[in-house]
Amino acid sequence: MAGHGSKKVIFAALAGNAAIAVTKFAAAVFTGSSAMMSEGIHSMVDTGNQGLLLYGMRKARQPADERHPFGYGAELYFWSFVVALLIFAVGAGVSIYEGIQKVLEPHPVSDPYIAYAVLGLAFIFEAGAWWIAFKEFNQVRGGKNFLTAVHDSKDPTVFTVLFEDTAAMLGLVVAFLGLLGAQILGLPWLDGAASIVIGIILGATAVLLAYETKGLLIGEGAGPELVASVRSIVEAAPAVHALNEIRTLHRGPQDVLLALSVDFEDQLNAGAVEDAIYALEIAIKRQNPIVKRLFIEVQASRHHQEMLKAEIESDPKI
Repeated sequence: MAGHGSKKVIFAALAGNAAIAVTKFAAAVFTGSSAMMSEGIHSMVDTGNQGLLLYGMRKARQPADERHPFGYGAELYFWSFVVALLIFAVGAGVSIYEGIQKVLEPHPVSDPYIAYAVLGLAFIFEAGAWWIAFKEFNQVRGGKNFLTAVHDSKDPTVFTVLFEDTAAMLGLVVAFLGLLGAQILGLPWLDGAASIVIGIILGATAVLLAYETKGLLIGEGAGPELVASVRSIVEAAPAVHALNEIRTLHRGPQDVLLALSVDFEDQLNAGAVEDAIYALEIAIKRQNPIVKRLFIEVQASRHHQEMLKAEIESDPKI
């Protein structure tokens, strides 16, 4: 599940984009600016996207049931991927189409100063939402650089809003330059060209978001810190002879499925092994609360190696 901070970021972006979208559309109708129309579409798509992220967060909180025994945590990843597709198909596609139409049939923008005022206000609102998202992202990225933190993040809500707001501010700058160029140089097609550039910015943002959320949707393992923590707990247990394998899977930002293959000491009886497994489960979950489901396979090391060898032989691509 995404945390309270993620929800705060989304609500801030949702409120800002809804107000900005109405203002931009009104300015686009009044001035006839293609770039302003593209910006209005952009804000409308962003507003819908935040709604989808909130819906995904709510669905991800559903408890596990018979049809979905591991829960609904991946719902958030699915809806984040849908958001990326919408940015590409609706935001980028319509903006580029609008821009091409304006370039082919240019017409002057009436009263551009209204558009400038709207763009200025929109930039202030977008910058405020961006700053909230950026602060939230900084809290979770630690000492990692920006791109590494995005790649390693298991919560798509924060970096999705951050990317959207960054693209929005870039789009506002492009729209301003397009309108200014059209006014000063007397080249109305520059307004359409700005719309095309805005579409390209949205397309690039959508591709990057789709790439990151695709990995989460397919299934990514937990970070090295969690794996190291589990390894140290298991290997320190007196009943354990060897840890054969650790496999992890993020079902949601705060929901990890953990599977272990453990070789216990041979002299232990069945009851002692059961007690050891219970102790390991308590210790692992206490130190790593995001581990929601834990499965421990009792397997001799030699048998584990034989199974791995058999897997390699049956599939040469491994």
